[in-house]
Amino acid sequence: MDAVNPAQPTLTKKIHSCIRLEKDGRTLVIDPGAFSEPDATAGADALLVTHEHPDHFDEGRLRAALEADPAAELWTLRSVADRLAAAFPGRVHTVGHGDTFSAAGFDVQVHGELHAVIHPDIPRITNIGFLVDGPDGALFHPGDALTVPDRPVDTLMVPVMAPWNKISEVIDYVREVAPRRAIDIHDALLTDLARPIYDTQIGALAPADHGRLAPGESTGL
Repeated sequence: MDAVNPAQPTLTKKIHSCIRLEKDGRTLVIDPGAFSEPDATAGADALLVTHEHPDHFDEGRLRAALEADPAAELWTLRSVADRLAAAFPGRVHTVGHGDTFSAAGFDVQVHGELHAVIHPDIPRITNIGFLVDGPDGALFHPGDALTVPDRPVDTLMVPVMAPWNKISEVIDYVREVAPRRAIDIHDALLTDLARPIYDTQIGALAPADHGRLAPGESTGL
């Protein structure tokens, strides 16, 4: 992982798929779901949510964050925005594939449209990923999909373990995106027994600097 420089933006891993990005005293939080820490949204200037599943979207937690800071704003897809927009007029923004916006000092592009297939009998919901510009390249958080952005990615947040994926798909996803580094997310269900297997296989077969951060650990962007 890159060393943290106080003068540069930082990435902090939270539990499961939640991450915090900080720059110039401002904070952007992506996917503070029910699995993440109770204080995952503390001090957030901007909140981004990829889809409606509870491990990514906790309505009560988002409401509390928006109530705590009247200047905080949320960017998300329609299924989430419709549940919050009336309570926070002008502060909840509906976005979709191809949209761009600025949040907490970061430039963001939206990529993707659908959640990965869990099972053919389960209808697919909408899912979007966020490509966030940093000083040395972009970070991409795909939510629950293996979306490949149409521009280079420096740091790929990799959903390593989910009911909808397997390790060969994860490896091929990192290969296709070809980031400089890949950092694990969607890992709350990955046991300590299995982690070394995932670390070894992804590290050996994916052409990127693969690693993981413990919850609360930070790295430079």
